[in-house]
Amino acid sequence: MPERCSGCRICELVCTEQHFHVNNPKKAAIRVVALYPNPVIRTPIVCRQCDDPECAKACPSDAIKVAKGLVTIDPELCTNCRQCVDACPYSAIFTHDDVPTPIKCDLCSGSPRCIEACPTAALELVEELKDQPRMVGRTIEYPGFKELRVPSEGSSEMVIKYVQGGRSQ
Repeated sequence: MPERCSGCRICELVCTEQHFHVNNPKKAAIRVVALYPNPVIRTPIVCRQCDDPECAKACPSDAIKVAKGLVTIDPELCTNCRQCVDACPYSAIFTHDDVPTPIKCDLCSGSPRCIEACPTAALELVEELKDQPRMVGRTIEYPGFKELRVPSEGSSEMVIKYVQGGRSQ
């Protein structure tokens, strides 16, 4: 829930500690990104465990599988071609030069540590929602919010504000 995210990025730190035993958010399988200008909306970007993942379709070595609702990358088959990174419509697969395969959420074997650690309860493990944020190019598209341009007080300058929109069906 982006409206609850404070941008503290504790989720990123917990993720890297859990998986790599380091304090390096660039190795996290979750990333907090901000949508500007006013107000700043922060949203976590994480693998959605798609039923029919685009990343698996793009993988030339058949290293990405879906089993029991979890999308996994087999390190034995992965060639680190990074086509899955480009194919993910949510920009939820990451790379780091120190890691031999792309990094994506594995739900911490069923008990995601990021959810437990989030101080504002911005992270939840829920069934798929159709109106979740997604990356479009280098910007976030968040269907739950609508852009509203209003004149700033005492000026003709337009200010962008975001208002809660309806859920898509």
